Amino acid sequence: MAPSLPPLSLYVHIPWCVRKCPYCDFNSHKAGPEVPEQAYVHALLRDMQDETARSHGRPLSSIFFGGGTPSLFSAQAIGDILQGAERHFGFAANIEITLEANPGTAEQGRFHGYRAAGVNRLSIGVQSFNAQHLHHLGRIHSGREAIDAVAMARAAGFDNFNLDLMHGLPGQTPEDASADLTQALDLAPNHLSWYQLTIEPNTEFFRRPPVLPIEDTLADIQDVGSALLSENGLHQYEISAYAKTNQQAAHNLNYWRFGDYIGIGAGAHGKLSHWHGNQLQIHRQWKTRLPEHYLKRTDNIATQRFEAGSEVIEAQDLPLEFMMNALRLNDGVEQSLFQQRTGLALDTIAAPLKHLREQGLITPDRLQPTALGSRYLNRLLPAFEAV
Repeated sequence: MAPSLPPLSLYVHIPWCVRKCPYCDFNSHKAGPEVPEQAYVHALLRDMQDETARSHGRPLSSIFFGGGTPSLFSAQAIGDILQGAERHFGFAANIEITLEANPGTAEQGRFHGYRAAGVNRLSIGVQSFNAQHLHHLGRIHSGREAIDAVAMARAAGFDNFNLDLMHGLPGQTPEDASADLTQALDLAPNHLSWYQLTIEPNTEFFRRPPVLPIEDTLADIQDVGSALLSENGLHQYEISAYAKTNQQAAHNLNYWRFGDYIGIGAGAHGKLSHWHGNQLQIHRQWKTRLPEHYLKRTDNIATQRFEAGSEVIEAQDLPLEFMMNALRLNDGVEQSLFQQRTGLALDTIAAPLKHLREQGLITPDRLQPTALGSRYLNRLLPAFEAV
């Protein structure tokens, strides 16, 4: 193992959903009558095998099954993928293994199976408990089903789970948003992703935009909600993530700390580092996007890889890439991490750091935004462009 390389995570993309939500810009596709589970697991294992050399002997510190809706896959399929991951890479002690699940696909027996297969954390896509807002979002579950899904997760042995909740929804008032948060808090999650609905290109909402709350209402929702979360022991550690003490998502923290991650599955992205002589080189890779094309790669595995493209992150782009991630964290990172993760001396960003610290936007001894810096992050980051 190369001790100077970052920790390594694995992202597994399951691209099918029961129905495509109108706000979703992820690589997800409506499932047909049957999902090609066995063929896709076979492709994932071959994809994983291709990536083994890039691990440079590092065990996986976390695994995240995202989508799409990973809970459409059986526990057997998830277990087969995890066995392959352990065989190819090995697992670090106390590895975090998260699987996204939607309440509309929740089954208690399936949750028990996921837990037995090695999944130790669930991320449940609630989005709202309000029937009208769920309808506007195109969700297939009810608020009652979301509550039941959490009960099923607990019964299956999951004591570590995240709830995904959105705010700034069409027609939502601060009282509506507070009611959603209050219900979520009653379920006692140790982690909550609470984020504002944004309209993204290539979505149904982009083509037919809904009427969203005005800026003053959005500000009121944010203020009231943040206070409510803090009062209930869920503290903000990242722009849209709140957690109980020592319950932050390890997989997400690896992203924000500019760690490495392998991405397998249709459209999955990865970021990997290696030493080329005395220079640290960092690459991004992405896999072929359409599930049917991804599956066909297994037919010609000797001549075709699952990778659709890759690029080297040039040295002049690394400061911005690093800071875009690190400054999302309320506590930022130690200054020494900049050189460890980019291979560049801290002096590379000395000028913009000095300027931003004089403006009170970054703290003196860490790469950490001040409260003011967090409010104006999009204005702060351009200082690190091509430094």
